[in-house]
Amino acid sequence: MNEGKIIKFYREKYQMTQEQLGKGICSGTHISKIERLHTEYAPEIITLLSERLGINIEKELIKLNNIKKRLNHWHDVIVMQLLEEMDLINHELEQEDLIQISDYINLYKLLRVRYLLMHNLTEEALEIIKEIQKKEHKLSTYEANLFKHVLGIYYLAKHENPKAIQVLKSINDTDYNNKEYTYHLAVAYHLNESPVMAYFFADKSRRFFKEINNYLRVIDAEMLMAIQVKDDGDFKETIHRFESLIKSCELCHSPGRKAKVLHNLAFEYYRRKDYEPAKKFYKESMILKDIESNPYLLSLEGYIRSAYYGSLHPNEELLQLANEGLKTALKKNEQLYINLFTLLSYLIQDKEQEYHQYLSDYSLPLFKKFGFVYLIKRSEKELFNYCFKQKKTRRALKMAHILINQ
Repeated sequence: MNEGKIIKFYREKYQMTQEQLGKGICSGTHISKIERLHTEYAPEIITLLSERLGINIEKELIKLNNIKKRLNHWHDVIVMQLLEEMDLINHELEQEDLIQISDYINLYKLLRVRYLLMHNLTEEALEIIKEIQKKEHKLSTYEANLFKHVLGIYYLAKHENPKAIQVLKSINDTDYNNKEYTYHLAVAYHLNESPVMAYFFADKSRRFFKEINNYLRVIDAEMLMAIQVKDDGDFKETIHRFESLIKSCELCHSPGRKAKVLHNLAFEYYRRKDYEPAKKFYKESMILKDIESNPYLLSLEGYIRSAYYGSLHPNEELLQLANEGLKTALKKNEQLYINLFTLLSYLIQDKEQEYHQYLSDYSLPLFKKFGFVYLIKRSEKELFNYCFKQKKTRRALKMAHILINQ
């Protein structure tokens, strides 16, 4: 009975009335019943109507019936992060008019949101999310859980980590066989500074990626697990984990993942105040990144801080690098990096008062707004130490109370 849906779709597409389409073939009333699936009809009538519309009804039926299969394949490709194939399928589906009348239009829109988020197109993704929310009650059980997954990824992209945790935790495993969501839940817990939960869900995602033979995503999960382990007593084990991950990235020809591993290894050295290797690995990570990308700016910020605290470069050179980072951040209107490089500029110039004033008035509120837990804790400690040093006792006590409660 899909013939009627196809006839209606193309009739409306070509802006024909039912009477115009049926002239010399059948009445407009009969076409109305065909389109609404309210009557039987002779195959010859469908053939004549199709010829007038300039379509091959058999081919159109095959295309309509194959839409679910194509969408499921697209979903698999998105999970596998096969970027070239993902883009190709997206282009093909954009040209497929019949998606609009298929039973899987909601599935298409949900996967379209995932695709947009993978390309950092959050505003376009939000438009579709709002559209889906209006008819959320019409989603199938699987689509409802996929929507929660998609929403969790959106919240991660907007740095709303507690919201991401809340919605991803509500996914029903029984009704949703894509356990990839456990990886995004692990990321949310990691960004919320909950290492035990992050490790638990990262391990679950690792097992899922192994089951589907997706070794690139196994690397993602294992890297997330590695950065949760704070084995300060024996750093050799941590180094060994990261070295193994770097080799895996090289074997899989994945420079993007290698850049992430190098960045995280650099941070492990940085937090141990071992600034020279931290600077080295931040630099190696930067080499593999687009110099105007956010990941590059993040590694650049770590590189400058490592070099500054380790006295590894003249301050003039570091100030120039900070200004270059700030220039790029301003060009992109990236508020996080505008704040980070402004703070670095004050730090390098030894403008202690300006640094802490900016940190208090602008940076800390921004970090709290977006839930950057690590930056919030670092900032509050710095402000406490500054207030204590300046003998601003009341404010120091206030900051101490916040730190103790954390």
